[in-house]
Amino acid sequence: MVKATLHYYYDPLCGWCYGAAPLLAAAAKVDGLAIALHAGAMMSGPNRQPVTPQLRQYVMGHDARIRQLSGQPFGDGYFNGLLLDSGAVFDSTPPTLAILAAEALGVAGLAMLHRLQQAHYVDGQRIADVTVLQQLAVELGLDGAAFAAEYQRQQGEFASHVGRSHRDMAAHGLRGFPSLLLELDGRLQRVDLSAFLGKPEAFAGYLQGLLAGAAAQVAADGPLCTPDGCQ
Repeated sequence: MVKATLHYYYDPLCGWCYGAAPLLAAAAKVDGLAIALHAGAMMSGPNRQPVTPQLRQYVMGHDARIRQLSGQPFGDGYFNGLLLDSGAVFDSTPPTLAILAAEALGVAGLAMLHRLQQAHYVDGQRIADVTVLQQLAVELGLDGAAFAAEYQRQQGEFASHVGRSHRDMAAHGLRGFPSLLLELDGRLQRVDLSAFLGKPEAFAGYLQGLLAGAAAQVAADGPLCTPDGCQ
């Protein structure tokens, strides 16, 4: 059997990652394919931004394009709530820590990511606030105290996790988020998802085809004998 992993380089506050969410959800249902999340901290540290009229104008232009191509919904709570909330801050670190904590506690990171994206882009919640993150974790079935403790612990892992993501991206020429690498029996190839936005079933079929092709190659390259001996 082919060992297959789809490596997903993402950020919780990346609008195009939200647009790609249905594709990743479809990929997660492909038999034999594991999903590995790699956070990039796009708006962490010095890149975190308070909500301002300038930020609102900038993201709304991109959001309109994302909605057009992906069909993903953007809620009134986001457009006329969060993007008008001058006390809110866009910071990738807290939601990324929530995803890492959820994974450590046995909840799929992709499930937490998708819940965070909905909270942000549809409900207009402040996903940089720890109280909001804890509420979302409890909604996903996690114990609040256990989540809080693991969230705290993950703060010590954050820099190394992000550092690995950035090194991997640089090594494979990945320029931003979302980016995908498909690992088939230890070999990595880039996967372009742009043509599949709004077409999750087609994306799943494409991945199934890649896995089937790899499995066929493994069979073709399987044990055999030649005049020089047997493998």
